[in-house]
Amino acid sequence: MEGKTVAGRIHEAIHRLTAAEKRAARGLLGSYPTLGLAPVAEFGQQAGASSATVLRFVSQIGYKSYPDFQRALRDELEQRSKSPLQRSHSTAGVADGDNNFLGRFATQATENLRDTADLIPASEFEAVCARLAEAKGACFLAGGRFTDFLAGYMEAHLRLIRPGIRRLDGRPATRADQLIDVRPGDTAIIFDVRRYDAELVDVATELASRRAHIVLITDEWMSPVSRFAKLVLPCRTEMGRTWDANGSLFTLVEAIIARTTELAWTTASKRMGAIEGQ
Repeated sequence: MEGKTVAGRIHEAIHRLTAAEKRAARGLLGSYPTLGLAPVAEFGQQAGASSATVLRFVSQIGYKSYPDFQRALRDELEQRSKSPLQRSHSTAGVADGDNNFLGRFATQATENLRDTADLIPASEFEAVCARLAEAKGACFLAGGRFTDFLAGYMEAHLRLIRPGIRRLDGRPATRADQLIDVRPGDTAIIFDVRRYDAELVDVATELASRRAHIVLITDEWMSPVSRFAKLVLPCRTEMGRTWDANGSLFTLVEAIIARTTELAWTTASKRMGAIEGQ
């Protein structure tokens, strides 16, 4: 579980938790990460679980003690809130020129891709693709300041594969009109990376109230939208520099598009043929 956030550990372990431990998990995700920073007795009271259950839950997701668990949450909060100016960055080669910057950057980006594949459970990835391939109900997509282009890229491809694809508008008034059309069981894919977009939390809140099935594509620190998501696909974005890199998110999107096309090929090929024949 090394390298995973607390929320990531919860989503990975949720299937093996007892009913009481799941109450603790859902209580934390519903007030993440604030509840986890409270004393264990208060955590249990708010989540509807005993203190002993909370401690078992903490152990089940890989922490040796409650203080270790809280330290992880505090470290995660610190990392999540860092601005580009606060992030570590390398200055090697600045003074004398760096003829190998691209090579080293590409190596780190490649490692991020490998780490992303390890971070995402295969079952979660397949569940997202299978849901999209079934084409039941509509599918709404939304992104933030640095991820809206990913929502647009996925939208352009999914429109060729299946009907019912809608991208939520960035303007609040227009988006509110679109959210009226969300029906129970519809799918919503939200992209959000640090520093997280508060408006996307509002969107997720509304989607959850309308009983949409929310899929979150995020970074290793987990967007607050995770508390509403049924499926979470975390990607490694840290580059040890001023800016995070979203290449792993882009690769994940392309993998989802490719797999969804394979799973839906019988109907997708007909749809694509009809579009090309227009």
